[in-house]
Amino acid sequence: MDLLPDIWRQEYWLPPGVTWRDVEQLAESDRPRPHDLLVALPLALGFVALRYMFERFIAPPMGRCLGVKKRLQVTAAPSPKLEVFYSQRSRQPTQSDIVSLMSLCGKTQRQIERWFRLRRNQDRPCQTKKFGEAAWRFFFYLTAFMSGLACLVVRPWFWDLRECWRRYPFQPMERAHYWYYMLELGFYGSLLLRISVDIKRKDFKEQVIHHLATIFLLSFSYCANYIRIGTLVMLLHDSSDILLESAKMFNYGTGWRKTCDTLFVVFAVAFLVTRLVIFPSKIIHTTLVLSMEAFEPFFGYYFFNVLLMVLQVLHIFWAGLILRMVYKFLKGKLEKDERSDEESEIEEDDKGGEENMDQGEDYCLEKSKNNLNSQLSMLTNNCVLNNLTNHRASVADRMRKAQ
Repeated sequence: MDLLPDIWRQEYWLPPGVTWRDVEQLAESDRPRPHDLLVALPLALGFVALRYMFERFIAPPMGRCLGVKKRLQVTAAPSPKLEVFYSQRSRQPTQSDIVSLMSLCGKTQRQIERWFRLRRNQDRPCQTKKFGEAAWRFFFYLTAFMSGLACLVVRPWFWDLRECWRRYPFQPMERAHYWYYMLELGFYGSLLLRISVDIKRKDFKEQVIHHLATIFLLSFSYCANYIRIGTLVMLLHDSSDILLESAKMFNYGTGWRKTCDTLFVVFAVAFLVTRLVIFPSKIIHTTLVLSMEAFEPFFGYYFFNVLLMVLQVLHIFWAGLILRMVYKFLKGKLEKDERSDEESEIEEDDKGGEENMDQGEDYCLEKSKNNLNSQLSMLTNNCVLNNLTNHRASVADRMRKAQ
């Protein structure tokens, strides 16, 4: 039952030979304390409220300036029985489900399949919602990166990574770095709080793992006073995320294709360089190798590096998606963001162009009917005219013979 005191055993958090009493030599305002992390909870709620205000009052006029338009949708006809099945059982009915629904609703297979496609389309987020989410993240990442760069560029460990471990763990914490940590923790906490209502994309599970790993990484590095290397990790990640969100903002607009393509190319280069080159060769090398010049490995050393490895695995996963996008871009076929801009169901619903066909099916059928009716009318009129002409000719012929 003494689990909580065991968690804070100094062997877990501090290098061999260092105790909590030694760390207490620093002033309270200069050393990180675990209960400081509680500040991130109200900050997360504050970010949720601030994001709501941003997406409601600031993002819409920005979207109109970029030409963001809502997608016109054909709504599914009201059907209580199909709606119950859709909401309670499955959004993707199997063939056996369709057969049972045919007898239950008195509809054909084609009508049921089309109803489910239209119903799924109704649940897809509109362009304005996706633009608002991208704009919010863009402004946060831009603000966090500029603020972090301003408070780190004058610090010695920004230029010499060995300074991250000099006199560790007796390194005083600056207030700017404290707030840098708390704001980043609060932001990622707000992403988890809104995860059930945010847009679910193809990499949804990887995003959840990323957010959790980031929160654990920030929390542990703060308590273990890995603040210097932690600030560099945050700054490195924010740098390329700015470009990603800005590219998505222009992608949702109208008439910004060249700007979007340019930002995408810059983002792809920045992501591959920062996540696949700088992160493993500088950050992970620093925590794995250079840190052992200052202390012997301990539990915190291994735990911190495992979390960094988890992030690196996610970097490789996203790099694969980006390289696919680069391949499509070079072939001139890039239309969607493979990483974060494509909803998880689009591929399933767009097989063979069925979605576009179904959204315009009513119009096409009506147009076909009108064309058919007009053609039948013309044919009928031609037949009538021919019959009248033939009749008149026969009457005239008979009159000539009678004369």
